[in-house]
Amino acid sequence: MYFQRTFLSLLLFLSVTVQVNAFQETPLMQKAKPVWAADREKEMNLNLGFRGVFTAKQGSKEAKLRIAASTIYRVFVNGEFIGSGPARAAHGYFRVDEYDVNSRLKEGVNIVAVEVAGYNINTFYTIDQPSFLQAELETDGKIVLSTGKNKDFEAFQLKERVQKVERYSFQRPFTEYYRMKEGYDQWRTSGSKPVDALKLSVMPDVRLLPRHVLMPLYPLLEPVSLYAGGTVQKVKPEKYHKDRSLTAIGPQLKGYKETELEVYPPSQEMLEIVTDTKEIINKPTASLNKFSLKANEFLIYDFGTDLSGFLGAQLTCNSATRLIFHFDELLTDGDVNARKRQSDVCNQIVYELQPGEYHLETLESYTFKFLKVIILEGECEIGKVYLREFAYPENKNAAFTSTNFKLNKIFDAARQSARQNAVDVFMDCPSRERAGWLCDSYFAAIVERDFTGYSSVAHNFFENYALPERFAYLPKGMIPMCYPADQYDGGFIPQWSIWFILQVEDYAKRGGDPVLITLLKKRIEDLLNYFEGFENEDGVLEKLEGWKFVEWSKANGFVNDVNYPTNMLYSAGLAAAYRLYDNKAWLQKSERIKQTVVRQSFNGNFFVDNAVREEGKLKATNNTTEVCQYYAFFFNVATPETHPDLWKKLVTKFGPNRDIKTVYPDVFQANAFMGNYLRMELLSRYDLQSQMLLEIQDYFYSMADLTGTLWEHMSHNASCNHGFASYIAHILYRDILGIRDIDYINKIITVRFTDLVLDGCSGTIPIGEELVNMSWRRSGNQISYSFKAPEGYQVKFEKLTSAQLNQFSE
Repeated sequence: MYFQRTFLSLLLFLSVTVQVNAFQETPLMQKAKPVWAADREKEMNLNLGFRGVFTAKQGSKEAKLRIAASTIYRVFVNGEFIGSGPARAAHGYFRVDEYDVNSRLKEGVNIVAVEVAGYNINTFYTIDQPSFLQAELETDGKIVLSTGKNKDFEAFQLKERVQKVERYSFQRPFTEYYRMKEGYDQWRTSGSKPVDALKLSVMPDVRLLPRHVLMPLYPLLEPVSLYAGGTVQKVKPEKYHKDRSLTAIGPQLKGYKETELEVYPPSQEMLEIVTDTKEIINKPTASLNKFSLKANEFLIYDFGTDLSGFLGAQLTCNSATRLIFHFDELLTDGDVNARKRQSDVCNQIVYELQPGEYHLETLESYTFKFLKVIILEGECEIGKVYLREFAYPENKNAAFTSTNFKLNKIFDAARQSARQNAVDVFMDCPSRERAGWLCDSYFAAIVERDFTGYSSVAHNFFENYALPERFAYLPKGMIPMCYPADQYDGGFIPQWSIWFILQVEDYAKRGGDPVLITLLKKRIEDLLNYFEGFENEDGVLEKLEGWKFVEWSKANGFVNDVNYPTNMLYSAGLAAAYRLYDNKAWLQKSERIKQTVVRQSFNGNFFVDNAVREEGKLKATNNTTEVCQYYAFFFNVATPETHPDLWKKLVTKFGPNRDIKTVYPDVFQANAFMGNYLRMELLSRYDLQSQMLLEIQDYFYSMADLTGTLWEHMSHNASCNHGFASYIAHILYRDILGIRDIDYINKIITVRFTDLVLDGCSGTIPIGEELVNMSWRRSGNQISYSFKAPEGYQVKFEKLTSAQLNQFSE
């Protein structure tokens, strides 16, 4: 076993000495207590402002601001944006953000202003827990501001944000709708600005955890060009589409019902707003000045890349103005029309502004490449428009460059997708959901180590799953499909819980925290005990509960009764659990399931997807998908040796250029998530790198070229910025650059040279604060290369090329 000798003995020792509640919280706050408006801690979408005023002496050496909150916050010091948070944690736990604000303080009076949104609804992205703020400022070892009984902070309701509005989506909390007057934000810079102070109550103590992950850097990113301008008009559509986030409000999906809303739902109003005239401008925004817009006029800004962050603008209203920021990741029919491309999101922010000057910025993070500013009423002058980036800090040392520009662009798109989807947990997308999904996270966690040199986000991700005693609303033993989140409808994906086992194993292989892995043992044991209840007389899983998910393709339609891709995955999960915790019964069961799947599923040509129960007997169907074949080979149910004809078909007849109408039309096509990535893994495993090099470009270049990110589907009708898709960077490092493997435990790096139709490649992978550097170039039958590893690492070279190797020094 690859790490049992060095790792398992430690696990066995720790399993005796470490309890499930072993995360003993250190004193992360010295004085502060959690507070909130009296008797309103469970009120939905209540936004409060907290202002603390103190006097600083000249020459302070250190100033640290610590914040924990529920649900989300942003903080300013003397009117300057400092940060947004918190990093997410498990139910009943809250992470503390710490900011060095010494350089932001001035001699004399200083103001700390914190805005907190207490959502108190269930989402895929935040937890439904009572609202609070716990904050303190320490300067030179002394607490000068703190929440609690001492009343260092006064609080008031931020009534500018309309409270009773619709949800942004089924998966995310409330949309943002504002009614403002000039000077609405003066309280952030003036201690004398009067506010309607609320009575604060000290809330029960909460369990605090360190943030663990780096803070975003929050650079301001401006559009690269002004794409178009024109006019709009309102036209009632023949039919109004109302998403479940508007119509299904109730105990299982909390929010304000449509009859309770204070404003007409923007999701419905956007259906009425149509472009009347449009002029293509396409001029760099750096060459343009301010723009004056009147009622029913618009501008479309192009940010060049699909980005995530807080949307901001500086503008002056000459009269009472109503404007909408409408945004999307792509243009639809040459226009921003998010409701047409994705009807289940509310990609608009509405502002009702009285005359005056404004600096606007959203509280929530959004994702877009194109921004359409629409003036519905009044007149205003648009100045600076920007996005304050909300992404994990980029490690500049993680690099990849080849002589193929398409590969380079795909790598850059992978980096963007990874950063935007790993601020604090591994998210599926930074837009519609911002949810910490299993399965997606299996792929994202691997590339995190490549891009950052650490597994910090992975640690948080697993810690969140390890801490709760149980997960409410789920069957005993089952774990959430995404977390932290609340599934009041009891929804879960059984397959994703098995991917969790594979992800824990991979985390261990990459040198993950052994204490954390030990704490997850009970979680995995309980999970496998749950699945035992669904094993039929043949020992395979049948009639699973929940949302049964194999892939975003026709495969999800063939999941009834016995689903064979699921059982292939189950076999792999059992084997991974054995390698983690040395329970041989799991390995034996894994092997039995493999044999049964081959016997029942393989029909001589392909593996079929499922068997159905008819009159008490199982009958294999003819349902056949491309992804089912990839599952079989990826999870070692089949190999090129055991199924040579099928393997030959997959290699030569399938892939990005298959004509699905004429070439095996009865085998339903795979999608990006996740069949096409499994295909890349198989081409790598069986040394078909030259074919992979071509297919990578065919699958992914158009995505990278269009949005600068990588997508959820091969089509653009869903998220165009998906975290799992960044895994292609790991493939480029491994199979194109040639850094085949990094064994972080035994400190062995494997380098492989293959025959690629490529003139050269260079790259760098961080390992902690050190680097692995590799560069090679091909000339005729010669490959010249350089390689440098961190001290203490052994390097193994594998030669799978006929070319002569020559090492050179750079």
